[in-house]
Amino acid sequence: MAQTDIDEGLYSRQLYVIDHDAMRRMGKADVLIAGMRGLGVEIAKNVILAGVRSVTVQDEGVVEWRDLSSQFYLKDADLGQNRALCSEKQLSSLNVYVRVSAWTNKLNEDFLSKFQVVVLTNSPLEEQLRVGEFCHSNNIKFIVADTRGLCGQLFCDFGESFEVRDTNGETPVSAMIAHISKENPGIVTCTDEESHEFTDGMFVTFSEVQGMTELNSCSPIEIKVRDSYSFTICDTSNFSEYVKGGVVTEVKQPELLNFKPLNVALDEALRNPELVEMTDYGKTQRHLSLHLAFQALHRFTQKYSRTPHPRSQADAEVLLTITKEICTDAKFDELDEDVVRNLSLVASGDLAPVNAFIGGLAAQEVVKACSGKFTPLRQWLYFDALECLPLEEDGVVLTEDSCAPRDSRYDGQIAVFGSDFQDKLKKQNYFLVGAGAIGCELLKNFALIGLGAGEGGKITVTDMDSIERSNLNRQFLFRSQDIGRLKSEVAAESVKEMNPYMNIISHQNRVCAETEEVYTYSFYSQLDGVAAALDNVDARVYLDQCCVRNKKPMLEGGTLGSKGHTLVVVPHLTESYGPSTSGGQKAIPICTLKNFPHRIEHTLQWARDQFEGLFKQTAENVNHYLSDPTFVDRTVARGDVEAVEMLEGVYRCLSEEWPQNWADCISWARKQWETLYNNHIRQLLHCFPPDQVTSSGLPFWMGAKRCPHPLTFDTNNTTHMDFIVAAANLYGQIYGITGSRNRADIQSVLQGVKVPVFTPKSSVKIAETDQQLKEENEERKEEDKVKLEMLKEKLSKLQLTNQNFRMHPQEFEKDDDSNFHMDYIVATSNLRAENYDIPTADRHKSKLIAGRIIPAIATTTAAIAGLMCLELYKLVQGHRRITSYRNAYLNLATQYFVFSQPCAAPTFTVAEKRYSLWDDFLVQGRLEGQKEMTLEELLKHIKEKYKLNITGLYYGPAVLYSNISDHTGRLKLSITDLVRSATKREIPDHQQILEIIPSFEEDEDCMMPIRYLLR
Repeated sequence: MAQTDIDEGLYSRQLYVIDHDAMRRMGKADVLIAGMRGLGVEIAKNVILAGVRSVTVQDEGVVEWRDLSSQFYLKDADLGQNRALCSEKQLSSLNVYVRVSAWTNKLNEDFLSKFQVVVLTNSPLEEQLRVGEFCHSNNIKFIVADTRGLCGQLFCDFGESFEVRDTNGETPVSAMIAHISKENPGIVTCTDEESHEFTDGMFVTFSEVQGMTELNSCSPIEIKVRDSYSFTICDTSNFSEYVKGGVVTEVKQPELLNFKPLNVALDEALRNPELVEMTDYGKTQRHLSLHLAFQALHRFTQKYSRTPHPRSQADAEVLLTITKEICTDAKFDELDEDVVRNLSLVASGDLAPVNAFIGGLAAQEVVKACSGKFTPLRQWLYFDALECLPLEEDGVVLTEDSCAPRDSRYDGQIAVFGSDFQDKLKKQNYFLVGAGAIGCELLKNFALIGLGAGEGGKITVTDMDSIERSNLNRQFLFRSQDIGRLKSEVAAESVKEMNPYMNIISHQNRVCAETEEVYTYSFYSQLDGVAAALDNVDARVYLDQCCVRNKKPMLEGGTLGSKGHTLVVVPHLTESYGPSTSGGQKAIPICTLKNFPHRIEHTLQWARDQFEGLFKQTAENVNHYLSDPTFVDRTVARGDVEAVEMLEGVYRCLSEEWPQNWADCISWARKQWETLYNNHIRQLLHCFPPDQVTSSGLPFWMGAKRCPHPLTFDTNNTTHMDFIVAAANLYGQIYGITGSRNRADIQSVLQGVKVPVFTPKSSVKIAETDQQLKEENEERKEEDKVKLEMLKEKLSKLQLTNQNFRMHPQEFEKDDDSNFHMDYIVATSNLRAENYDIPTADRHKSKLIAGRIIPAIATTTAAIAGLMCLELYKLVQGHRRITSYRNAYLNLATQYFVFSQPCAAPTFTVAEKRYSLWDDFLVQGRLEGQKEMTLEELLKHIKEKYKLNITGLYYGPAVLYSNISDHTGRLKLSITDLVRSATKREIPDHQQILEIIPSFEEDEDCMMPIRYLLR
């Protein structure tokens, strides 16, 4: 299906990573991917999801057992059939806009010339050199990707002259100007609201500068940073004097890159280490050793017509000898012999996690080649996860026999880890939280490696969301016919298709305090581990707490566009994810939102607040008022300021602002427009005139304070009418009144609307800062108390003709273009931006900011899920050395990788004994056939077992026991009776454990809990 223009509904999340122009360039690209084993299909999947014009998959080979270890579109029934043909149908269903075809013949030059990008996977070196030479000569972008067991290789050649239009994909940096000096070079000082983000060598343009207006028309100027608030530009000594204002904005500059052909780059990598990208700075020497070992592997295969046998020490020595010969010819004397041997031992393996990682990286390079966006790999990349292998000192010895093929779907994995490990994987019981983009990739990997796919094994996946169209671009287990169905159900069905032996259960629960009756102590006690595929910090923090409490390992990963991270949490070894250290996005001061916006982010947040207040919160408050007799009293208890605001809203909605028909909704919208964009601005300018000066004699309206101007309503102005249409329809919706999009009819009604005359008042005070606002609220307390009594009286006299009337609160939904939500946000924000001369934002950008969308692309997701599953290998084996584990941070846009060892769990001392966050005092409250433990017995138990004297016990905010209070009457109470008595609440039936915080005579500040098992 041809794509006339970009389908924003499908590609919405990816478009925030790759812009519209880059997507259009991708839509003209034809890509060949040769080799349809696990790595090839991984690359093809990601490239098709990304949205090129066509993908041709090529393979002359037939399906073997070991292919099923990592090729997720092959089945047992496909054995003996061509791999490309078997994969074509499933790949075609990933994206209706991408033409997918299969090719089963050899790669000749006529065929290759049809493509703009050629990718070779798992191919012999002779073919790589032949195809690479042709591609370089004909300006075809050429990529080589290869995986061998736990090792991977990537090579890119994008020709003699490749233009990168945007090296990093970041939003251009901008800042507001406080001052520009008149000298050579001129010094630009930014407002001190926050430090700027400019760097040396950036090019910038200027706008809205008053006084030194020459800068507004200058072409991009290179800067040099002086400090966090200033930088130098060109000679400004002959320009006019700077007066005030101005915005400086980065302008991305294209870069021309030159690539060496494969035959040259093979040898030059040893002489020029910059040609080899570092993926792990802890393994710097390994990268060049792997460069040589991969060449040796090709020679070995050519000589013996096979790869080295799994775990064959003899083959490993042969490969080492060949590698040493290459070293001698290349005059390289820093070979890591152990890496070469280990590569040989695992080279016949085919692992889904490694293919997912290298496949994600390779597909991202295809995206770069097609779009000109981001910095390409220049030119080699090597990766290994050899630390996944078991250590002989841990008692695991892998042999040729234990790693030999068994005509099993797991042969590619058994070749690396042995059959015993495969049996262990099948018995695992894992809990996956989240079935979105990372969740889908993890489930695919789980199915391929056989996690929980045997007797006693199980995967439980939970996700409360339903499938939306925008999910299809990266959550590859879902298809268009699944839209509206539950993610967890469809994901479970899809992976059962990949591996029929999967034991998988789907839930639709949020994992939070409210679902602890489902995810109990018993539930966690049966798990071997937890995988978190969540999109918000609070949910991760809660799940982490559950894992620490129940001493379960956790794999965590997340993405943000081309960036991603992984974290592994190992009980009694590493630190945990830990509490949230920030509130996410930096809060915008209230006064900035209300009166002094200076960025489009401010006007969008203001628009979102308007939406929530007008169409959601007030409607919810009305419904609470109508259904809950205690609502007024509860509202008053929240404080006078908030109570007045809430009750005023309720009263207005049920009295003077209650529309009786569609025309009333239009009238309300028109009056709202006048209030927001004319009256409020006029009042603000009455309080702070354009020529206002501060007590220090400086202009009030300068720096971050933009002087606004009121707008005049015009039915011929599209944005003005956008606001009226959206606001009137939303207002109608909350009252159950059917609206219309007919602008001619709406304009006709508008002609009869009488807009009240407004005169600014000198008695009105407007706060400049949040602190002033707080002080004014304090001063208004008595006034608010009077208002409150009047409102309560007015509400008590309201008479509703329909006692069953309820309003319809609107839950903000950014992805439904028919519901007026984004229509309202875009118009409301852009009109306010016009008030303050802030550059407006189109619908696409507005949706990103107001909808708090997380940019996403399938390539990063695949790579992150692959790394998470490499850590899973270590967890299942039971690695106890912290040096084996890796946390990761990567940015595929710029080929930036950081792999680091996790931090050890911090320890503390109580009564001269060391403990960590993983420790607790586990107490069995009721032994079989005996009565429950009393408080007195608990104090005695802790003293005898841990040599600690309890001075206090706390359950949440309740004090269960204190040695400085007269609690002798509590000593004979059972712990459950004590908790009931102290909290005045029943313990829920599902609760299996009480978490009680003690303080000790030996250490009053100890926060290690007593976990008291009820049953």
